[in-house]
Amino acid sequence: MTSFKTKFSAVLASVALLFSNAVFAKEKQLTLMLDWFVNPNHGPIVIAQQKGMFAKEGLKVTIQEPADPSVPSKLVAANQVDLAISYQPSFLIDVASGLPLVWSGTLLATPLNTLTVLDNSKINTLADLKGKTVGVSVSGSDEAIIGRMLKNDGVDFSDIKIVNVGWALSSSLASGRVDAIWGGMRNFESHQLELEGYKSKSFYPEEHGIPPYDELMFVANAKHYDKDAITRFNKALELATQYIVNHPEQAWKEFVAYNPDTLDNELNHRAWLDTLTRFALRPSAMNKQRYDDYSHFMQQLNIIKTIPDSNSYLIDF
Repeated sequence: MTSFKTKFSAVLASVALLFSNAVFAKEKQLTLMLDWFVNPNHGPIVIAQQKGMFAKEGLKVTIQEPADPSVPSKLVAANQVDLAISYQPSFLIDVASGLPLVWSGTLLATPLNTLTVLDNSKINTLADLKGKTVGVSVSGSDEAIIGRMLKNDGVDFSDIKIVNVGWALSSSLASGRVDAIWGGMRNFESHQLELEGYKSKSFYPEEHGIPPYDELMFVANAKHYDKDAITRFNKALELATQYIVNHPEQAWKEFVAYNPDTLDNELNHRAWLDTLTRFALRPSAMNKQRYDDYSHFMQQLNIIKTIPDSNSYLIDF
């Protein structure tokens, strides 16, 4: 009897293995467009690719870097790429404007944006920005966020001057062209300034009246997404994130091996260590209340006119 059970179990195991191999015999092709060039913010994606975690889930993921960071979500909406990385505030603007997009997972679960000044005792609180100049990389809705942060500390938005400095945020602050910058990432800009000999100080939006949000999340086309493939994609990301947390230095080496010429430097290594605690440990975990809260906040600031129904864009993966 024992021998029969053993043989029967072995047959079942073989059938299960054959079925699994048949399911993944033809890899599912997924095209993922990043929000920017590869950097430590994309750690779990690169590790999942480098360590074959996507492949183990039956996926062949093609990672693309955008020539224009404003287009990834639009390409998903046009069904030209399968997935793209977006920012929660930008995603809500897109959905409110009618783009056919859905949330499909979270990459970085905390804000990274900061309002940064040089740490030279001239600006110790946001109230000290009255009469000062703030540099931004993109004019638009961010100004409403800055205004709310200042208002929370008793400063009117009209009391400051906004200057668009393009992508030269750190150099504009270091040179004295502006007194503060908005849009620098807390895991990058402070390290970049320090490496150039400048000490900085950051004011975090979530500590000055701004609701918390997901810095980076994935979007898919609302009409054409593959739920099974996205579920497997998120599983690979979760395993990659756990690997990074468990083995940060080994994971760093595997990360930079993706493109040593551009990734293997001191700035990225510092950013890598700063970003570890911000990766979403459960990429497929949906937080409906967080998205609803931020949508209401954006409507209050007139960033969006109508609040999109989160039931239409939050998919349970």
